[in-house]
Amino acid sequence: MTAPMRWLGAGRRSITFRITLVFALITTAVLLGLGLLIGQAVEQHFVEQDMDQLEGKTHLAGHLLAQAHTHTELKGLAQGLNDSLVGHHGLALAVVDVQGTVLFATPDAPFPLRMLGAEGVSNKPQTWTDAGVPWRGFSTAVQSGVQGVPPLHVAVAVDISHHAHFMASFRLQLWLYVALAAVLVGLLGWMAVRRGLAPLQAMRQGAAGVTASRLNTRLDLATVPVELADLASTLNDMLARLQDSFQRLQDFASDLAHELRTPISNLMTETQVALTQARSPAEYRDILASNIEEFERLARMLGDMLFLAKADNGLMVPNREAVDLGEQVRELFDYFEALSEDKGLRLSLHGSAEVAGDKLMLRRALANLLANAIRHTPHGGDIRVTIDSADERSVVLRVINSGDAIAPEHLPRLFDRFYRADPARHRSSEGAGLGLAITKSIVLAHGGQIAVSSGGQGSCFEVRFPGPG
Repeated sequence: MTAPMRWLGAGRRSITFRITLVFALITTAVLLGLGLLIGQAVEQHFVEQDMDQLEGKTHLAGHLLAQAHTHTELKGLAQGLNDSLVGHHGLALAVVDVQGTVLFATPDAPFPLRMLGAEGVSNKPQTWTDAGVPWRGFSTAVQSGVQGVPPLHVAVAVDISHHAHFMASFRLQLWLYVALAAVLVGLLGWMAVRRGLAPLQAMRQGAAGVTASRLNTRLDLATVPVELADLASTLNDMLARLQDSFQRLQDFASDLAHELRTPISNLMTETQVALTQARSPAEYRDILASNIEEFERLARMLGDMLFLAKADNGLMVPNREAVDLGEQVRELFDYFEALSEDKGLRLSLHGSAEVAGDKLMLRRALANLLANAIRHTPHGGDIRVTIDSADERSVVLRVINSGDAIAPEHLPRLFDRFYRADPARHRSSEGAGLGLAITKSIVLAHGGQIAVSSGGQGSCFEVRFPGPG
C-alpha cells in the first residue's frame, strides 16, 4: 500500500471526505497530465516553427556561398548576407571557416564558442541564454563555390524571448487553472457525494428509531437506490429475525416465570401451612415428600433448560455410533407399557433401521415423542411407529397417534419451549412443555429434520435422519 493510500485509510475519516479527496486528487492528476501534454505540444510547435525559419535562412546563406567562386568573392558576401536578414528581427547569422576565422557575423552575435567550432556542427537545435536573452539555433556545414576550400560552418539563431514569455504565462495560467479546478471539483464532488450518501443517512435515522418496543420498524425499499437495495433488504431481514427472536425471548421469559411460579408457590404454601401449627412426624414426612416432588419438577425443568441452552450454542456434540431405531422403540414400548395399558392404548412398530448418532440422546428424543403421543391419545386409541429406510440417504421415523386433530395455527409452534396447544390442560399432570423442543434440538444436532402434520385421523410426527452411509 502506497503512502497516500495508507494516509487515506488512517484514522476515522468519513466516506464523504475519502471519496471527495480521491476524486479531487484524480481530477488534479488528470488536469496536470493534460496541461503538461499541451505544454509540451506547444513547446514542440515553437521549436519546429523556429527551425523552419532557421533552415530557410541556412539554405539562403548556402545559396549565396555557392555563388562565390573565389576567395575575394567569398569575403565580399557580407552585404548579401546582411540583405538576407532584412525584415527578420532577432535573427543572427555567422559564417566561420575551418581555421576559425569569422567571415561574417551579425553585430553582437550571441553564438557560444562551441557552436562555431568543428565539434559544434550537429544540425540539431540548441538553446542557450546570452545577456539574459534566450536563443535557439543550430550550426551546419555548407560547401562554398570556391574549389578546394573545405565546407564552411554556418550558425543561425533566433531570439525566442517572445516564446519564452508566452510559455511562462501559459504555465502560470495552467497551474492557476488546475488549482482552481481542483478546488471546484473538490467542492462539487463533496456536494455530489453528500447527496449520493443521503440515503445512507436516511437508513441511519431509520435504524436509530429501532428500539426494543419498536422492532417492527422497516426500511422503505422503494426510496432506496438500487446500489443500496440489497443492504436495506438485509437490514430488514435482520430486523425481522431480531423481532422474532426478541418476541420468542419475551414469551420464553414469561413462560419460564409462569412455570417456576407454580412449584415455588406450591412449596411456599405447603411450608406456610405446615408452620401454622405443630404437626406429627408423619405429617411432616408427607409435606417433605410433596416438596421433594416439586423440587424434582424444578430440577427436571432446569436440566432441560441447560440442555436446550447447550444445543442453542452448539455445545451439544453427539457421539457417533450405530443405533438401531427399532430396538430403541421396542425398549421404550416396554417402558411405557404400564401407562399405555392404563389408557387402553395399542402400541405397534413397523420397520427398523440403523442411524449414526448418540444412543442416549436419540432414546431421549424417541421417549419424548412417545410420551407426547400417549398423553394426547384418547382412551382405547392407537399409536403406530413406522421406520422406513427406502433410500440410503435418509431414514424416516414416524410416530402416529389417533385422536383429535391439532388446529393448524398451533402446528408451527409445537416445538417452541413451554408451548402447549391446549393451555387449559392441568400443567401439573404434564411436563414443563420442553419435550418437543428438546426433541427438535436432538434431531437437528444429528443433522436431521422434524415436522408434524395433523388431520381427522390423528397426528403424525415425522423425523428424517441422514442415512448411516
